[in-house]
Amino acid sequence: MAEALTVGQTGLGRTWPNPSVGAVVVRHGPDGPRVVGAAATAAAGRPHAEPQALAQAGAAARGATLYVTLEPCSHHGRTPPCADAVIAAGVRRVVAAIEDPDHRVKGRGVARLRAAGIWVTVGVGAEQALADHAGHIRRVTEGRPHVLLKMAVSADGKAALPGPRPAIITGPQARARAHLLRAHADAILVGAGTVLADDPMLTTRLEGFEGRSPVRIVLDSALALPLDSALVRTACEVPVWVITAEDGPADRAAALAERGVEVLRVPRGGPEDRLYLPAALKLLGMLGVTRLMVEGGPTTATAFLDAGLVDEVAVFTSPVVLGADAVPALAGRPLNRLFAPVGFAEVEHEDLGPDHFMRLWRR
Repeated sequence: MAEALTVGQTGLGRTWPNPSVGAVVVRHGPDGPRVVGAAATAAAGRPHAEPQALAQAGAAARGATLYVTLEPCSHHGRTPPCADAVIAAGVRRVVAAIEDPDHRVKGRGVARLRAAGIWVTVGVGAEQALADHAGHIRRVTEGRPHVLLKMAVSADGKAALPGPRPAIITGPQARARAHLLRAHADAILVGAGTVLADDPMLTTRLEGFEGRSPVRIVLDSALALPLDSALVRTACEVPVWVITAEDGPADRAAALAERGVEVLRVPRGGPEDRLYLPAALKLLGMLGVTRLMVEGGPTTATAFLDAGLVDEVAVFTSPVVLGADAVPALAGRPLNRLFAPVGFAEVEHEDLGPDHFMRLWRR
């Protein structure tokens, strides 16, 4: 199952709206177990992992064990049910990490396999599978993507220089890890303020992950995204979506659309009449996004936290000191709010050169 999970992780960020499932076929012989097929869900979600792994195994799949990170599907979608492919291959045993919460499956795949006489075990490697499939689970149960908030924070709790102006806070190892997080996301989101201040590309620049850049999304209620910005100039190479208000200027929307930017509209809401974030996430869920990385500035980060829409936080802390006049990492909120009893729990930490990486999950 550990190998199936590792194989499945290779497709993160590439398979949406489907989950990135890993499947490994193991043949037990006189010389011990031997892997005869292994696959992850293909890009864009088809074909699924199980039929690919079974095809690799060929005749060796008969009587073998299939390890899969998510319950095989039992419904007809764009592809036939994976449960039927498993049965047809003559697999003797299936070990699934977790049940699929999708109402179209949810135990039906397991039931179909058992009805065919296949021995099924569920729950091996469940903790890691729940993390790997968090985007799929969140989308089918809550109708929105799983949200990862990424923050780079100086030793004095700041995120940018006065102005605000961008600052180099972390070193190369930490930046490489951040780009890996990007590569595993379906989409990356920033606020318009970040674009105006930094003019970022928001692409994945990591060796071996070329072509793995997520959809780039900008929250922009006034459609202030400059037409000559790096995002707009490259919109035909890596998709750019702008989420704006229902009353956003039509002429600006048309100008962006002419340059390949997709303009999405959501209502305003909340005390400051900003874009209503729950509606924005519901829209992204409808469009198939399962894993959203929020990499905006302090205002965007605080807005998502205040709305209770952050599921996971990746914090990169640095020994760099930006000074008393620099911009705090959270707008008007202390960083220790992340660690409050109602906040987030640490699940991973690692030193990356002079910097420190910590991953937190919502309690």
